[in-house]
Amino acid sequence: MSEARNRFGRPVAAAAAAVVLSLTAGGCVTVHGELEIVPTTTKGQAARAVDTFVDAYNEAEKNYDADADAKYVTGALGAIDAAKLKAGRALHPDGNPKHVPLELTDTQITVPKKAGWPRWFVSNSDTERVPGYRWVMVFTRNAENAPWAVSYLSLFREGTVPKFKQDKDGLGEAVDPDESGLAQRPKDMGKKYIQYLKKGGDGYVPGLHTTRWRQTRDKIDTRPGLTTQFIDEPLTEGNYAPVALRTENGGALVFFTTRRYEKLTAFPGSNLPTIGEDVKALMKGEPKQSAMYGYVSGQAAIDPPKSSGKVNVVSRVEGITTAEGS
Repeated sequence: MSEARNRFGRPVAAAAAAVVLSLTAGGCVTVHGELEIVPTTTKGQAARAVDTFVDAYNEAEKNYDADADAKYVTGALGAIDAAKLKAGRALHPDGNPKHVPLELTDTQITVPKKAGWPRWFVSNSDTERVPGYRWVMVFTRNAENAPWAVSYLSLFREGTVPKFKQDKDGLGEAVDPDESGLAQRPKDMGKKYIQYLKKGGDGYVPGLHTTRWRQTRDKIDTRPGLTTQFIDEPLTEGNYAPVALRTENGGALVFFTTRRYEKLTAFPGSNLPTIGEDVKALMKGEPKQSAMYGYVSGQAAIDPPKSSGKVNVVSRVEGITTAEGS
């Protein structure tokens, strides 16, 4: 199925080419009358949040224990992570026999200024899990006493992370999801991306997550002995809402979430493709004639200023979150 289906850090050659970020709204959400534009946190607090996440992530991955990092993942990453840990626990109740601890180095943090909740910041780290790539993560929280949780994770090839606009204090700029001065409004990006995958168009830079992903979907749809149905939808509410950070050139790096259902039905006399053990662990029902797979996908896209270029979807990470047979 997906190029980036495995849990991050294991066979991720394709995931490395695909990954992303995403999460809560970068707009001015008013909570308890908080309208002042302020830094979302300090860099010291953000650095501690990164360390806390790594510790929880490693414990969850080592023991296939979803409770260990449940407070520290959310949104797209949270949905994918929970399903992978559930499958892992079903297959390896004693823990992950191939666990290698995650280590992040050379972490660079961009803290934006914004009004109200949710608060968020972006981290950018090196890791030897996928040599030559950097992990870019969005951390968010919805209340002062809530823990910071990662909503989006993406992998960027070394040297390709865009440079973010910073003020004299080194603070970034959160872009309102309704910003109209970009090629696409951040809040519309999930909907427009789905429209593109279905019908094509010329609003996107050709690449792995645009033209080539459409070609892959077409091949899935024409396999002998099978019919395939795709149902795509944007996820735009709560911790799935898009987040956007201003880049130096006046554009933005936008993180957004989509969900896809993929139903495979075998013709009489034909068989469904072999189902992997990790997917079987999530399967409800028995896949005699058909199988329905649900995916959550996080994308990162460079959204240029209006009339100065096309949207470039630079990262995509997805995972199966549900499976049902009949």
